[in-house]
Amino acid sequence: MTDAPTTAPVAHAATAGEVLAGYLTDRAGAFLRALPQAVGEAGSRPGALPASAQAADDLLRAVRRIGGALHTFAAAFDPAWAQESRTELRWLLNLLALEPGYQRRATRLLGALDSLADTDPATAGMLAGHAGAPKARALLERQLTLARTRAHTALLQELRSARLHALADRMTLMAGEVPLVAGAAAEPVEALLPQTGAALGALAAAAERLPWRRSAEAYAGSGLHRLGPAEETEPGRVPVARSAASDADSALAADDAPWLRARILVKRARYALEVCGATGDGLLELDAVLGRHQEAADAAATVATAARTPRITPATAYVLGVVHADQRLEVEAARYAFGRQWPAVAPGLVGPVAVASD
Repeated sequence: MTDAPTTAPVAHAATAGEVLAGYLTDRAGAFLRALPQAVGEAGSRPGALPASAQAADDLLRAVRRIGGALHTFAAAFDPAWAQESRTELRWLLNLLALEPGYQRRATRLLGALDSLADTDPATAGMLAGHAGAPKARALLERQLTLARTRAHTALLQELRSARLHALADRMTLMAGEVPLVAGAAAEPVEALLPQTGAALGALAAAAERLPWRRSAEAYAGSGLHRLGPAEETEPGRVPVARSAASDADSALAADDAPWLRARILVKRARYALEVCGATGDGLLELDAVLGRHQEAADAAATVATAARTPRITPATAYVLGVVHADQRLEVEAARYAFGRQWPAVAPGLVGPVAVASD
């Protein structure tokens, strides 16, 4: 495994500091342009889209890329400043993503239930005409609407907070000058390659640890019977009974965790290559596949929570169980798709170090 990407088309004439500063000032500018529009409409009413949906996407894109660059190239920045900036960006990212996440989950789950309950003879689902389908739909819609409303209320409170204003001020300063450490600012641009290579290497290493044998076959409903065994203890230690063995939610969360981690590393690798001017062919597709994996896993967890609602009827619980299984099949499908795409992408993450000139 190399410590650098095969190629990184950055200018020989530039220094590492100039490349990093140019990238971050550009993204900070995008942040500041998108923030007023994205935040303004979000403060109007629950479920409201930004005045421009593109503005919200631009804001989240800027937040992710700035945070990714500060993580991968941390050695080039003042440590305290970089850590504080990443913490605040992560806070804003989680805040902005919460309400849209519930909206997407509602669309996914209600759409899946409607499809399963379809009574059209040509497209009838296994829940067609089932007495529990309407009640299950109403329960999911009610709980997701409540969760979305609470998320919106929390968003409104934070959008008026001093914390957000402080972050905007931080981005304003970054748009003018990035606080690089003196030594890193003067280094040749090739100094960025080992750190970029480390991001690619972390992704490759995480991918090698994924349970490939389990995802090598097309999903066929057996995913829930193929969860990994409990982790082994260190030699000489007495094994501790793991609650996940009897707790389905914990078992599924542990099973999903390596894939969710892989998505984070795919994003970091993409952004590191962006800093160097490289395209990262294939990583965008991998990111999309793992995004579907996370959406389905989160949706399944939401259904599992709904199924624990007190005093629901057995018919309603049965329908929720079918929808849960449907979403876990989507998880399996995404893993299989990732496994089919990874072999074409992995070779591009290794190779001799080379820096392309302008």
